[in-house]
Amino acid sequence: MAKKIKVAFVCVHNSCRSQIAEALGMHFAGDIFESYSAGTELRPQINQDAVRLIKEIYNIDMEQTQRPKLLSDIPTVDVVITMGCNVNCPFLPCKYREDWGLEDPSGKSDEEFRKVIGAIEKEILKLKNKIQTQSLY
Repeated sequence: MAKKIKVAFVCVHNSCRSQIAEALGMHFAGDIFESYSAGTELRPQINQDAVRLIKEIYNIDMEQTQRPKLLSDIPTVDVVITMGCNVNCPFLPCKYREDWGLEDPSGKSDEEFRKVIGAIEKEILKLKNKIQTQSLY
């Protein structure tokens, strides 16, 4: 069997969107690619609203399997997905890069979080399909 593609979900703080993407990547596409998340600055913990809602919606406890990480804490990856951090987006070498342009829901309502979580789920499924059909790079 071919080696699994490694995907990094990155944003500046690695506390919310990229963590959600790592969790949903493992959940929906763990059979197709390995998911990692990282940032250029560390927060002491994963965003607690994200933790609560991911547990509520998918029954996934992010705090059991994930922690905030720096870019230097993850292995070399094939694909980099930036979450939509504009000018300060971290750079990682890769074969393929995509920006999902998602607003950071931190400090906003559960409804805003749910919108972003839903958008991340859709993007994860699209990415899984691209990798499966090898139409990435």
